[in-house]
Amino acid sequence: MGFLDWLDDRTGVRRLLRSALYEHIPGGARWRYIWGSTLTFAIFVQFVTGIVLWAAYSPNALGAWESVYYIQNVMAGGWLLRGVHHFMAQAMIVLLVLHLMQILIDRAYKAPREVNFWFGLGLLFIVLGLSLTGYLLPWDQKGYWATKVATSIASITPVIGPQLQQVLVGGADYGHLTLTRFFALHAGVLPAALVLLVVGHVYLFRRHGVTPPKSADTSENGNFWPDQVLKDGVASLVVLLVVLLLVLWDGGAPLGAPADPVEPYAAARPEWYFMFLFQWLKYFPAGWEVVGAHVFPGLVVGVIAVMPIIGRWQLGHRFNLGFTGALLVAIGLLTWRGYSSDAADPAFQAAKEEAETAAERVTVLAGAGIPIGGGIELVRSDPYLQGPTLFAQNCASCHTFDGHDGTGGPVEEVEAADLAGFGTRAWLEGLIDPERIGTPEYFGATAHRRGAMWRFVTRRLRTYDDEQLEKVEKVLDAVAAEANPDLTHSPTAAARIAEGRELFGDPDVGCAECHTFGTFTAESDGPVLDGWGSREWILGMLHDPTQERFYGDDNDRMPSFGVDESLTEREMGLVTDWLRGDWYEPEHEDASSEDAAATGAGPGR
Repeated sequence: MGFLDWLDDRTGVRRLLRSALYEHIPGGARWRYIWGSTLTFAIFVQFVTGIVLWAAYSPNALGAWESVYYIQNVMAGGWLLRGVHHFMAQAMIVLLVLHLMQILIDRAYKAPREVNFWFGLGLLFIVLGLSLTGYLLPWDQKGYWATKVATSIASITPVIGPQLQQVLVGGADYGHLTLTRFFALHAGVLPAALVLLVVGHVYLFRRHGVTPPKSADTSENGNFWPDQVLKDGVASLVVLLVVLLLVLWDGGAPLGAPADPVEPYAAARPEWYFMFLFQWLKYFPAGWEVVGAHVFPGLVVGVIAVMPIIGRWQLGHRFNLGFTGALLVAIGLLTWRGYSSDAADPAFQAAKEEAETAAERVTVLAGAGIPIGGGIELVRSDPYLQGPTLFAQNCASCHTFDGHDGTGGPVEEVEAADLAGFGTRAWLEGLIDPERIGTPEYFGATAHRRGAMWRFVTRRLRTYDDEQLEKVEKVLDAVAAEANPDLTHSPTAAARIAEGRELFGDPDVGCAECHTFGTFTAESDGPVLDGWGSREWILGMLHDPTQERFYGDDNDRMPSFGVDESLTEREMGLVTDWLRGDWYEPEHEDASSEDAAATGAGPGR
């Protein structure tokens, strides 16, 4: 006790605790009073988790995503910590709204408590500001593009819009300075303002006391300790448990692919608490956005701000309750409408699925190490992610991939072969199928639809006996091995492939009449099959299909992507690797690549 007496003599701690804990509560402790305490608890959790996250976070455009990936996937308990921070931020908004509703219902905004009500309203906007600024910090595609939309709304603010946007962005375009400014707001300016408002709010609350509901018997007073503290503690524990359940259900906070300013992101949407505003702005035509983004919200906030004055009269109090109820219903309906519209939009659903695929894929890639160029380099150099997009942009005007444009979209007009599985034996088998070669799957939509290969398959091959067909099968093995050298690892397969190479020039087979392969030189000018389907062969075809070893003068509208410089060497390599199924997999990489090549498997998106 000597130490406590000494401490109390120097600090007056006993008096401070007594005044804090033994406050009288008119009408006794009630569950309806828990919202302020649970909100204070949520703010405390946010400060603790935020400081720990800060210790591992790197606020720069080349390190932000990488540091969040480290927190999420490498740091012990990082996923849990980040998840709690993410979901508790959303819980704060719910708790603030409930707290304000309790104040309105109990008329706790009436004189002399007007200033405290305004402090609470300020807390709501600061919490929303924290959510908005924190959205960008992971520096992923979702946060980057959603923030770009938010700051574009700021740009239409009357008079100061362009200047306000420039201050937020930190220049003419989004980049490193945007991130550092949002981080300064999120970790410095807004938390400081939050602390000041909370301190002021609590001070004014203690100054004026609790406003008991009309049903309370004010003759029976209770104390903050232990009755109300117990209720507040139980409520705070429930909030924490709900947040933990959400974290465990979702596996932590989401992390998308790294932000890429040059890659459009059609799946960008705000968090649920801003979804109503996103949907609301859809109803305003071009040029009228300022009305929806500033005029109407400004009027709503103005009405809420003067509620303490309106509520001096009973009719005014009823107006406040009716207005707030109608506002919450409108927000709920707009939010529901926004999500239902997205659910019925195939384009958005496809973009969302693509974004989820990219997020999962980049996590796999980062597990093998992040290059010096950062996470964005993982995305840009991955055939699995880039191949379908490049194919859709440059090849799907003629070709299909498993019936679509590579990303799952339709091809308007099929003019060339389907390239799913190109370079595999399965693809070759379809090529010599009389029922398939003349369809758009192969030559049916090209100038070769009645050419030498079609005549060979549909007329001559039909007459082959079993012995001749077996020779053709061995030749197919030999040609397929050009694209997949791993097929020769088996002694049995290697022997069959070697035999197929020898049979290529057999007159009973007839392949050497048009094609050059190995030691056999063609009599005609069909594509050279040495290296057929290999990376080098496909790259050569993309570079210039008019070369003599490919189609020469018989080339049918196939662009020379390399000669024309419409694709870079890197882009052609990404498309080639994607077509061949050559991309990184963390486990059994060789087996996965071989299986993908053998079956014609690709991303299948």
